[in-house]
Amino acid sequence: MARTMKAAVFVEPGRIALDERPIPEVGPLDALLRITTTTICGTDVHILKGEYPVAKGLVVGHEPVGVIEKLGSAVQGYREGQRVVAGAITPSGYSNACLSGDLAQDGAGTAHGWKAIGGWKFGNTIDGCQAEFVRVPDAMANLAPVPDRLTDEEVLMCPDILSTGFAGAESGGIRIGDSVAVFAQGPIGLCATAGARLMGATTILAVDAVPERMAVARRLGADHCIDFRASDPVEEILRLTDGRGVDVAIEALGTQSTFESCLRVLRPGGVLSSLGVYSKDLSIPLGAFAAGLGDHKIVTTLCPGGKERMRRLMGVIASGRADLKPLVTHRYRLDDIEAAYELFAHQRDGVLKVAITP
Repeated sequence: MARTMKAAVFVEPGRIALDERPIPEVGPLDALLRITTTTICGTDVHILKGEYPVAKGLVVGHEPVGVIEKLGSAVQGYREGQRVVAGAITPSGYSNACLSGDLAQDGAGTAHGWKAIGGWKFGNTIDGCQAEFVRVPDAMANLAPVPDRLTDEEVLMCPDILSTGFAGAESGGIRIGDSVAVFAQGPIGLCATAGARLMGATTILAVDAVPERMAVARRLGADHCIDFRASDPVEEILRLTDGRGVDVAIEALGTQSTFESCLRVLRPGGVLSSLGVYSKDLSIPLGAFAAGLGDHKIVTTLCPGGKERMRRLMGVIASGRADLKPLVTHRYRLDDIEAAYELFAHQRDGVLKVAITP
């Protein structure tokens, strides 16, 4: 096997470039994964723009589908050549956070600032998977075998956006018969829409302005699609709910305006489920927050990871209850990843997700 590999590396704010890197070594509990398909996430664009700080020279990417190339000496229950997926979040399974049930926060050393999201390692604190190979830490807690009947592209959403989007619905505590508003129908918002339907929501209101995204939202379960450029989405949601407001509002963009709009459409006692990655401080408007007396709940969620989460998500895909094939709109080779970033970062040509194949 060659000693080097191609990899997308964070050079400096505004530049992620393809480079040659040593193929990772594996420790006793690790696995070396040969990447067959990966993708670009909105968080990678935050890294590209310098809005999320990572070390210069880091290999980026956190959504791996591949084949086990090499197993650490202590890894049991897997075989080399096995097709697997690993979550964007790679919990150890034995940390204080994991044993407290907070698998996504494994490794978090502080609750201040970005350091809180300690469970996210790929492309954040260790080299990621926009490369020919990636080292998967704590392999026995994170590698999930891919069913033969599922393609790479069908499971490509599981590591991050499907897990995150579904978790937005789960954290919101959606019940059968609930009304739910989902602000922004990018990939995560679309998965939140699909998750809301699976959780039992019977009125789902999707907010966006891109016709192609709203069309996919309808396919995934949205009952109403609201174009925020054509009307005030807050007024429209209140009208469609007869002034009652929604039980759950899911924020899937990461801006002050969408966060505030979620608050304004909540019924008293409703839940704001926040999925966005924010690059600035948020402020809470007094009226929308009912001066703190509205019995509202604000919950945040970092993408759940681990092999059991991946197994469950692939089960959803295999069952046909959520068809995410329309989310892969473009395909690039790893050699052309800089062009893929340019497309994705500027949201051109109706892009939703880009499949990258080494």
